[in-house]
Amino acid sequence: HMMQFAVTGKPAAPMPARISAWAVYDVFKVKHDEQIFLAVVTNTAWDIFCDAFGFADLKADPRLQTNNDRVLARDWMMPILRERMAPYSAADISAVFEQHALPYAPITRPQELFDDPHLNATGSLAVIELPDGRPSRTVLMPLTLDGQRPGIRTSPPKLGEHTAEILGQLGYSQAQIQALSQPCNNAIADE
Repeated sequence: HMMQFAVTGKPAAPMPARISAWAVYDVFKVKHDEQIFLAVVTNTAWDIFCDAFGFADLKADPRLQTNNDRVLARDWMMPILRERMAPYSAADISAVFEQHALPYAPITRPQELFDDPHLNATGSLAVIELPDGRPSRTVLMPLTLDGQRPGIRTSPPKLGEHTAEILGQLGYSQAQIQALSQPCNNAIADE
């Protein structure tokens, strides 16, 4: 998109407003109101997808033989695919796509990420202690330094835990910090 703009001077239209290069590259609403992103972008992938889900009629349809054919058929093909995929759960679809090495991405809610297989398998979650003392997990930064993934140095602080220290580093005197800490000022939160 950047190069298209650089060459033509015209920004690319958003995906839904322009013809996509891929026929099946979209979000599907499936069983239990779940959503999953599916990408079936090559002729080989189309054959695998149709075989895996029993869509022999679509695989044999002469109007859908190439990716370009399917791109031009999106207006009538996508509603059929949406209807046929709707009874499956995102987990069932994920398992089939995973088994056949087809690109996909479940669309999850933040609270569901604690159980995400990829985050857990790659060590992307670290244990922390919440300010109220309960254990939880948080996502680590998606990078490595010298081959190591930086971990958690400290858990989130309690409200006001480091305020005096920070004010001191900013040049406040102990007397000023003490004055700000008085209940009548309400300037510094207490634990």
